[in-house]
Amino acid sequence: MQETHIFEAHDNYVLNTTFTADGKTLITAGMDNVIKLWTVPGFEPIKTLTGHDNSVNDLSLATDEEILASSSSDNTVKLWSFPDGEVLHTLQDRKKTVSALKFSPNGEWIAAVSYSGRVAVWDRNGESVVAFKANPKNLGTLAFSPDSKFLATGGLGNDVNIWAMPSGEKVATLTGHNAAVWSLYFFKDGKTLASKGYEGKIQFWDTVTWENTRTLDPQLDGFRGLLFSPDEKTMALSLESQVQLWDVAAGEKVTDLPVSTKVISAMTFSPDGKIFIIGGADKKIRVWS
Repeated sequence: MQETHIFEAHDNYVLNTTFTADGKTLITAGMDNVIKLWTVPGFEPIKTLTGHDNSVNDLSLATDEEILASSSSDNTVKLWSFPDGEVLHTLQDRKKTVSALKFSPNGEWIAAVSYSGRVAVWDRNGESVVAFKANPKNLGTLAFSPDSKFLATGGLGNDVNIWAMPSGEKVATLTGHNAAVWSLYFFKDGKTLASKGYEGKIQFWDTVTWENTRTLDPQLDGFRGLLFSPDEKTMALSLESQVQLWDVAAGEKVTDLPVSTKVISAMTFSPDGKIFIIGGADKKIRVWS
């Protein structure tokens, strides 16, 4: 891979990056409280969305791309019309940081997790669907199964919890990590859930039995972020001042991508897998092709 662009995108940490389905627009969020839209491949600014009063921690586009959802340390979730950026709804479950959120693949619900250990689910019109205490400590990651029937959640603590949607009933508790769960990902065929823990292991779980089928331990100091490529053949692992690309099937490193910032706070692949975006604590976006 080759680094093709590097530019200052925000006035503080870049916290989240995502593409539209056609790959022609990059959406970024930062600790400067704003959301920005950029052209691809030129990476020229299109629009800045303002309205949050604190860091914008996560972004998720509805499958029809008519609504963009954002979560913030101002304790709210906002639903924006996309791409014009008008605020449709401001949602709140509790007065706690909303760390992460996801639109369900069926486009019907927005699920958010917070530092209160709660899950809150709304429909796309901003109406509450279900809300419940999911963890005694902070939650920081979640993932919907491809059929939208299950929601996986993780955060501080050893467990990944699986919830039936939209009822919010617990289906399973997956134990195998230590101290915290940082990343969750359902494979597109719906048969496997991947989770990454504070201890640095990547666990793979069968989504019928919810049993562990594989454990990968890269044994890397400072391994924090995990991202799967669109074809699910490659994993991006973020460390201090670098990203490593690994072959999923072989469980082996393919290459290193050096990054001139210690903290890597966001990663995303374009839908066709040809562009890889890295956001960092130095406010910059790095584009690899």
